[in-house]
Amino acid sequence: MADRLPTGIDVLDRRLDGGIPAGSIVLFSADPASQSELLLYELTATRGTLYLTTLRSDQAVEDAIDRTKSRTGTPTVRDIGGDAPLDAANRLVSALPENANLIVDVADPLERADRSRYRRFLTELQTAMVNTESVAFLHAMKQDDEPRNRAMTEHVADVVWDLDTQVRGSDVVNKLAVPKFRGGRALDETVKLKLEERVAIDTSRDIA
Repeated sequence: MADRLPTGIDVLDRRLDGGIPAGSIVLFSADPASQSELLLYELTATRGTLYLTTLRSDQAVEDAIDRTKSRTGTPTVRDIGGDAPLDAANRLVSALPENANLIVDVADPLERADRSRYRRFLTELQTAMVNTESVAFLHAMKQDDEPRNRAMTEHVADVVWDLDTQVRGSDVVNKLAVPKFRGGRALDETVKLKLEERVAIDTSRDIA
């Protein structure tokens, strides 16, 4: 079994037998209005992290990480949301050190690129993750107008995290499913999370 790199989120690491296999690509899909970024911020506490932002400025991401009350690291944040985000991403990924995290927040603009160029990006990303024994997290938004290459991302990804966020009366309910896990065991049930000031397990019971 490949070496596991912990996510730093205890509830997930326990369920994932210690973390994510080194060399993996993780697709993390979530609703745009959810608190999914909180998980990304906590990931930065475990090891050196390159954080690529495509929609927000690098300063906005750094400010958000500084404001969070969760345990975080000091990631290198780069804004790649210009005219050629794939080229910028490729250039930065090629210089990734060993045993690092790569976070792409969000992957949607990359997924709207030409199919052959995006496939080449994913191939090079896979190679970089394996060679550096790192883990890539591609944060993707659930939406009606899904990027044309989303299915390709889902297929190539070694691990899929699917965060479902629902508003039930006065409560916000977040459930994380892990339906795909190459090199490990997919979860047979969802993990109910509290995404408030930090990531925690939600022990409340659902009432039908």
